[in-house]
Amino acid sequence: MTQQGVRWTSDQVLALAPDAASRKAGSKLGEAGPWSATGSSDAGGVWGLCKGSGSKPYQTIVDIGGGSGGAGPAYKCSCPSRKFPCKHALGLLLLWAGADPRIPAGQTPPDWAEQWLEGRRKRAETKQEESTAPGSADARADPEAARRRAERRAQRITAGASELEQRLTDLLRGGLAQAERAGYGMWEETAARMVDAQAPGLASRVRELGAIPGSGPGWPVRLLEECALLHLLDQGWLHRSELPEDLAATVRSRVGLPASPTGRPIRDDWLVLSQYDSADGHLTTRRIWLYGAESARTVLLLSFGAAGRAPALALPAGLTLEATVTGHPGAGALRAELGEQFSTPSATGVRPAGVDAGGAVAAYGDALALDPWLDSWPVTLADVIPARAPDGTWQLTDSDGKSALPLTAPAAASPGLWRLVALSGGEPVTVFGECGHQGFRPLSTWTATSPEIRPLC
Repeated sequence: MTQQGVRWTSDQVLALAPDAASRKAGSKLGEAGPWSATGSSDAGGVWGLCKGSGSKPYQTIVDIGGGSGGAGPAYKCSCPSRKFPCKHALGLLLLWAGADPRIPAGQTPPDWAEQWLEGRRKRAETKQEESTAPGSADARADPEAARRRAERRAQRITAGASELEQRLTDLLRGGLAQAERAGYGMWEETAARMVDAQAPGLASRVRELGAIPGSGPGWPVRLLEECALLHLLDQGWLHRSELPEDLAATVRSRVGLPASPTGRPIRDDWLVLSQYDSADGHLTTRRIWLYGAESARTVLLLSFGAAGRAPALALPAGLTLEATVTGHPGAGALRAELGEQFSTPSATGVRPAGVDAGGAVAAYGDALALDPWLDSWPVTLADVIPARAPDGTWQLTDSDGKSALPLTAPAAASPGLWRLVALSGGEPVTVFGECGHQGFRPLSTWTATSPEIRPLC
């Protein structure tokens, strides 16, 4: 099968958009009107000229991702937009996804497109050669200097964790009511101290504590629960030498220490179950869930971009790629790094087996036993129906009506919910998502009669 043998769906293309505005603008350009000199190659390139407001059309090129460094699609456009992909790249991909005859396959790229496509491939080959060469930066790294830096950082984190323990003790000794009177300033100052201690994971959890006193009735119970989890993480760090290696690795990760993938790379046909972004004002985080056809393993790829810029890694939901992934250390071992890709994403019938609502809760409970700070766990729910609960909230109910999972508040207010309801039409569907203590967040769905994976976020 050639690189262009499988066309993506419009949903898969639009899922790559960096924001809603780009998605809307790209949809308007997904028709042949403004396009000329379009084509696609067997090597994975798609190109075209898009008429804009100026005298010269915009030169738009997309590398679908085959043999270009394993980072998924890449884009180049002569327009001034700083978004990746821009609306022109999205429009071109929509035109290509619709198998428009104006984008013939098996073409030779024009010079302006070939130069960029060939440059990408050469850079990917050079990077691969440099990373494995004896004189590479990795090979030249001074392990002794790295060890000393790690020790100094560990000492600072230990000092910060000890200070945080004292502050939690003072809070509980004086009573939780003082947290409401003190306001957010007390927590922000404590979080800043954790940043100084180079423990960003502790700082993030401290900031979350600051929002709880104003979160409505029952806040003292929620604050006490979160303080207990923070205390447990502190104690885990201070006694990490006594923990099993997997749990110690989890504690290091939760505190905020970076970790490199370890172990043997797993080569498999990986189905892209979901891709979605979240932003905190400083950083955009992209979460991509993969499912291995042979390993039956679900892994999480994380990619990051500066505020306002989409992360580099992008994989269309619903397609499968043959590639290697290497897991990170830690209990549960969900996070992984994408390695070498041996094919471009293509459509297959691979789907994970589903469980009922009770099985989803049990899976999350088992994962919590390994990682007490886990917010959610990937689960595929089979034969569930979206329905309103008696209190007006939304839930996913087993087809036999015996059990149900409530949807998280953000999910219940998202446009994806209405897509799920419309697809279901009151009939059972299969839903992949994240099951946690706040409920279930649906990320994608499919049915037995319509096996195409449809993103919900």
